[in-house]
Amino acid sequence: MATVKKIVLLGHFGVGKTSLVRRYIDSAFSEDYLVTVGVHVKKKDVIVNNEPVTLIIWDIEGNNSIEKARSSYLLGSQGFIYVFDVSRQETYEDINSEMKFLAKNHENVPVCLVGNKSDLFTEDFTKEFFKDKEFENCYFTSAKTGENVEAMFLDLAKRTL
Repeated sequence: MATVKKIVLLGHFGVGKTSLVRRYIDSAFSEDYLVTVGVHVKKKDVIVNNEPVTLIIWDIEGNNSIEKARSSYLLGSQGFIYVFDVSRQETYEDINSEMKFLAKNHENVPVCLVGNKSDLFTEDFTKEFFKDKEFENCYFTSAKTGENVEAMFLDLAKRTL
């Protein structure tokens, strides 16, 4: 029987949380922006360390602060994915306080920091922009191209075991 792990995606509106889930679950991408109201729950069965694991992925509505998320959505989480949009500074300017909030209120729950929309990096705007300490373990993903999406979800799944 598979181990079941609840994973919750957090972050501002429009950072690509739903697109990351859709890319991971369905191997699909759409340019259409769909606002998540409340929560969408998806399931994916994976093998981690030769063991079956069922990821129950909660894609919750965007908020500009984790503290504004419904606490009931966060209860019982075994992993968090905090997503920001690399092209919108307002989505990552409070990363330090958001990570401190999670560490304080959800001790021992692994967090994966994700800079989504990495396909928008240009020569002028590169990953070098995110060289500060708070981004050192960040995954840079693209729901559009699929870059690092599978690796990010699997890394977090391993960290929940």
